[in-house]
Amino acid sequence: MRSLSGTEPVYTKLAEIYDAVMSEVDYDLWADYIDALMLDHHADPNTVMELACGTGSLALSLDELECYDIWGTDKSPQMIARAREKNRERMCTVEFSVMDFLDIPMNRTFDVVFCVFDSINYLHEPRHVIRFLKQCQKLLTSRSLLIFDFTTPSNSKEAIHYLHNEEGMTDNNYRFFRSSTYNAEKQIHTNTFRIQQLAADRATVLDEFVEVHRQKIYSLQQMLDIIDQTAYNIRAKYSDFEFEEADDESLRITMVLQCPSTQ
Repeated sequence: MRSLSGTEPVYTKLAEIYDAVMSEVDYDLWADYIDALMLDHHADPNTVMELACGTGSLALSLDELECYDIWGTDKSPQMIARAREKNRERMCTVEFSVMDFLDIPMNRTFDVVFCVFDSINYLHEPRHVIRFLKQCQKLLTSRSLLIFDFTTPSNSKEAIHYLHNEEGMTDNNYRFFRSSTYNAEKQIHTNTFRIQQLAADRATVLDEFVEVHRQKIYSLQQMLDIIDQTAYNIRAKYSDFEFEEADDESLRITMVLQCPSTQ
């Protein structure tokens, strides 16, 4: 067995099964929510960048919803390759490219930059979140919005009950098993994927991989303390997929920020 943890980046072999793992996610509903956030907090959004876009499902749903100029980026070349395939299949016009949101090389700015599906939770230290926020300033004007979400301890305590021991089969002959644990003291949520590549008969295992995904689970106050160390102003903080004020019981918190001081 070949272990990807510690030797290769996450979202390598997982890219082969990612859409199957996330098959129950309603990306159209999520796109509606992002669209509503943008329209509510920006006078005339047009150019949009998604950071950590994965296989592009959300960006593509947003592209089909409105006439935005959308650019999707992700650190994983494997995820971007799949996003480009889907872009062609759905005849959308999203631009996809490989980019690490901790090292943004672009000079172009956007009306809205968003990063969702708890991608921020992969940043395990406050200094890494601060670096992310400062890097995003390269993409923003004083009128731009930065939207990101993160999951909370309340979410992890609930999620392990339905994520642990999950298994499934994909159309492209992969079988996967997921174990999920949460260390409340260290606030670390771990999802371990065992991925088997099967032969056409779906009985013979050709190869097997393990990918370990560890996320730092932040409380609302911890995230507010981090943002307070930057130049950003908080326009809103919402609970789950609503427009209600986030609190300590929120499972997923969406932040809407603006930074009058850009780099």
